[in-house]
Amino acid sequence: MKLKTKIIPISYNKEKIEGTEIFYREAGDSTNPVILLLHGFPTSSHMFRNLIPLLAEKYHIIAPDYPGFGHSDSPDRSNFEYTFDTYANLVEELLSQLSIDKFSMYVFDYGAPVGFRLFHNDPSRVRAIISQNGNAYDEGLAGFWDPIKTYWESNSEEDREALRWLTSIKATKWQYFNGVPEEQINHVSPDGWLYDQSLLDRSGNSEIQLDLFYDYRTNLPLYSIWQEALREHKPPLLALWGKNDEIFVAPGAEAFKKDLPEAEIHLLDTGHFALETHCNEIAELIDDFLSRN
Repeated sequence: MKLKTKIIPISYNKEKIEGTEIFYREAGDSTNPVILLLHGFPTSSHMFRNLIPLLAEKYHIIAPDYPGFGHSDSPDRSNFEYTFDTYANLVEELLSQLSIDKFSMYVFDYGAPVGFRLFHNDPSRVRAIISQNGNAYDEGLAGFWDPIKTYWESNSEEDREALRWLTSIKATKWQYFNGVPEEQINHVSPDGWLYDQSLLDRSGNSEIQLDLFYDYRTNLPLYSIWQEALREHKPPLLALWGKNDEIFVAPGAEAFKKDLPEAEIHLLDTGHFALETHCNEIAELIDDFLSRN
């Protein structure tokens, strides 16, 4: 099915939740089915800037920024817990304040542990799951994670400092370009990585990101719990994966079939930020999938 090209305006909003302002992009008729877009590191809802207009004519789109990302507040680390539990709770409260009780969710990178917490807390409200390099299986973690796992084990300053380069411009550009075929390199807009880096370079932000690298260890013990919830509740699931991604590798997409044999898996010839090169294809796959589910 071909999506129409009518331009739907995006609104840029904030809601105060537990004293923290949460920024979110919103588009589409509020009476249409909701798609919640959950971003990853090192980006924000800005990563969905091209996808939102393609989906907004048929769907009601909500794309929040987590604290420390995008245009949401960045509270001081001394009185705010930068954890995935915190992020899931804030997104849950945002949905409540917006009176959204049913939604499909698109989870990418950090968006997966946020989204799967929401799913586990109340599976009945999740109509469908779209995972774009959003991991929930050990099979999705490869060598990229070894120094991060070392940090998890030691919690030492030395191992923390060894990860600081991941907040550098070199690492950000690597995330955007690694795995992208040569003929598609010029499709990767500098708007993405330059914007992300400008936010990473804010005072104190690298410490927030290092806190989150450490907290990511809390997600792995939950994988089996999320997998059990998938088996029990059987949500329709579409995995759209940049097959050349070295952060969350392609076996992580195929692993969904262990618990959801009917899951639809599409491996795209690109890297981590698949929307940069395959946005139109991803939008059409999502629309076709949700139209059937």
